[in-house]
Amino acid sequence: MAALRIAVFASGQGTNFQAIADSVREGKLDVTVELLVCDKPSAPVVERAAKAGVDAFVFNPKDYPSREAYEELIVQELRKRQVDLVVLAGYMRILTPVIVESYFGKMINIHPSLLPAFPGMHAIRQAVEYGVKTTGVTVHYVDGGLDSGPIIAQTSVEIMEDDTEQSLTPRIQAAEKELLPSVIRLIAAGAVTINGRKVSIR
Repeated sequence: MAALRIAVFASGQGTNFQAIADSVREGKLDVTVELLVCDKPSAPVVERAAKAGVDAFVFNPKDYPSREAYEELIVQELRKRQVDLVVLAGYMRILTPVIVESYFGKMINIHPSLLPAFPGMHAIRQAVEYGVKTTGVTVHYVDGGLDSGPIIAQTSVEIMEDDTEQSLTPRIQAAEKELLPSVIRLIAAGAVTINGRKVSIR
């Protein structure tokens, strides 16, 4: 069976992109990373992709008349590379139906909370300020809503009494770097099925 062909969307540091690239390089993940999509030309993840030998589609959203306009180009790039799975890994833009409908059931996102708690921006800060004792990381399918798609897997992270957003963030990131490659591995093995909101892993 041919290796799963994936594209990673990211906007910032690219720590999750790096975790995927490292897992592939170390032989722990049998996929090929075909493309990085990034909406910030100066983001560190662009350099990470170059070092990993991964092509990048880098764009400035302000250069386009609408989100749909640049998403149509992205979909063309994905189809050209025959991408099987889109992985949102710190991509900070709301997607339109142009991409969501084209890749529904073939697009996942990683979010730094135990969804449905604390969707949207600054999830780690939200958890600390709310005073919950446990937060974590969620990988879910993308359905067009805000972090609202069917949940594939979650990992919990304990919040210490003296934690701040800054002290908690590295532990969340460590959990992300473990969970995301493991979910991609399951999808690549054909072990994940989706039925409405229920996701089964065999």
